Amino acid sequence: MEVAKVENVSRVYRVGEVETYALRNVSLTIQNGEFTALVGPSGSGKTTLLQLLGCLDQPTSGRVFINGQEVSRLNRDQRADIRKGHIGFIFQFFALIPTLTAYENVEMPLLLNGMSARQRHERVMELLKAVDLLDRKDNRPDQMSGGQQQRVAIARALAPNPSIVLADEPTANLDTTNGEQVMTLMTRLNQETGVTFVFATHDPRVIRYARRVITLRDGTIAENGTGPAN
Repeated sequence: MEVAKVENVSRVYRVGEVETYALRNVSLTIQNGEFTALVGPSGSGKTTLLQLLGCLDQPTSGRVFINGQEVSRLNRDQRADIRKGHIGFIFQFFALIPTLTAYENVEMPLLLNGMSARQRHERVMELLKAVDLLDRKDNRPDQMSGGQQQRVAIARALAPNPSIVLADEPTANLDTTNGEQVMTLMTRLNQETGVTFVFATHDPRVIRYARRVITLRDGTIAENGTGPAN
């Protein structure tokens, strides 16, 4: 089943009379349960593609679909509703709320979705256990290591049972050991929950975990094949 699809998508940034193409007529389908890496040098278009899949941006031309619904021309509020219900995010700099505990950070998307207090508690505890952080549930981000913060971010991304999780350079701010732990965790959660993961990276250590690798160059898909883990 298709979770996400882009059809003939281009994204052009204009500054005065200057046009810069971040993506050029890209077409791509992501199936349910994939563990896919978007790779390429800086400026290749991988982060732009991730933002379009995440309804954080809109294409200049072409169409984007999430779970069969076209989201390309939705307004800001409508795109926010799609993100809340269907898409989880993991960011390079963790993006945790510094004044909240690990528990409260994971709980936040559930509050936004109107889940009851009992359901929220059960879901948050389940996820903190899944990422091996129950003993850190009352710690704020500044009381945790980078690897622990990223594991909280993974739990938060999974909290609302999304169809797809998008990760932008998820290991870029982690040392080798923590990066390996984060990728092993994401792989396990993908296999156990069936949630689709798409991550943008230029790190060879990360690419080897992918079951599909999509290489972008100059805003186009240069290669699209199976990854080392397949």
